[in-house]
Amino acid sequence: MSNAVLVSTIEKIVSGNKGILAADESTNTVQKRLAGVGVESTNETRRDWRNLLFSCADAAPFIGGAILYDETIRQNAADGTPLTEILRQHAIVPGIKVDTGAKHLAGSRNETITEGLDGLRDRLAEYRELGAGFAKWRAVINIGEGRPSTNSIQANAHALARYAALCQEANIVPIVEPEVMMTGGHSIETCYQVTESTLKTVFSELNMQRVDLEGILLKPNMVISGKDCPTQASSERVAELTIRCFSHAVPAIVPACVFLSGGQTEVQATENLQAINASGQIPWIMSFSYGRALQESALKTWAGDASKVDAAQRAYAHRARCNAAAAGGTYNASLELEQDNA
Repeated sequence: MSNAVLVSTIEKIVSGNKGILAADESTNTVQKRLAGVGVESTNETRRDWRNLLFSCADAAPFIGGAILYDETIRQNAADGTPLTEILRQHAIVPGIKVDTGAKHLAGSRNETITEGLDGLRDRLAEYRELGAGFAKWRAVINIGEGRPSTNSIQANAHALARYAALCQEANIVPIVEPEVMMTGGHSIETCYQVTESTLKTVFSELNMQRVDLEGILLKPNMVISGKDCPTQASSERVAELTIRCFSHAVPAIVPACVFLSGGQTEVQATENLQAINASGQIPWIMSFSYGRALQESALKTWAGDASKVDAAQRAYAHRARCNAAAAGGTYNASLELEQDNA
C-alpha cells in the first residue's frame, strides 16, 4: 500500500493542472541570472526575487509546488515572514533541492555523477522540519561523441534510486530527474534512444531500491532535438516521440511526469507541453516543473526595480496560466495575446 502522506502531497502539487515552479538555482546560478538583468546578487536581492514569485497571488491557482535552494528554505521575507509560510498561504507545497551538484565521474570522458548522498538522511529530516514536502535530485546525461556511456547512466540511476528511497523513508516525495541534455547537435531520434535507455535503467534501479512508484514524481526531459541540430522537430513530433518513449519506459503506475524545460524558450516549452497533452489518452498526468520557462520574462521585467514588482508578477502569472492550460490540453496562441494586450 502506498504511503498516504506521499500520495496526498502529490495530489496537492499536480491536481487541477497545476505544476511546479523550479526556483532552486544555486547561489552561483542565480548570481548569473541576476547579473544578466543588471542586479547584484546579495542575500537581499535573492530573497526579494524569490519572494516576488512566491507571493504572486495571481499565479497561485496554477502552481502546486515550488522547489527551493537550501538558502531559500531558511529565509524570511523583508517583513519577517518565512518564505515557506508565504508559499503555504498560497496553497503551494515547499520543496527542496538536495543534491550537491554534478561532478566528474571518475574513469569517464567528460561525464558526470550527481553527488549528495552522504548525510542525506539527516538533511532530509531537517528539511522536513523546515516544511519541505518534496525534494529534487537531478542527474545529468550528456549526448556527444561516445556519450552517454552505460556506466554514466547506471551510476546516475543508482544514485537517483538511493536518494528516492531515503526521501520516502522521511515521508518526502522524491522528484526523480534524469535529464538528457538538449546541448549539442544531435537529432530527436538520438534523444529518443538515449532517453528510453536512461528511463529504463532508472526504473530498474528504483525497483531494486524498493521505491514506491506511486509516491514519486518523474521530472524528465521531453524527447526533443538537440539545440544545435539543423533540423528542429515540430511540437507534434516532440509529443509523438515523447509519448512513444514513455510508453516503453515509464510504468503506468507513476502518477505524474512534471517536465523540465531544459533550455527551451518560454513559449516553446508551453507549446510542446500542449502538444503532449493534446495527443490523446495518456496514463500519467503530464505537467511542468519549469525554471527559466516560468521566470525569464518576469526577471527581465523586474530587474531589481521595486516599482516593477506588480508588472513582473503579471508576467510570471501569465506564464503560469499558459502552462497550466497546456497541462490541461487547452492552451492556444490566443492566450499569449492576452499578455500582449494586458
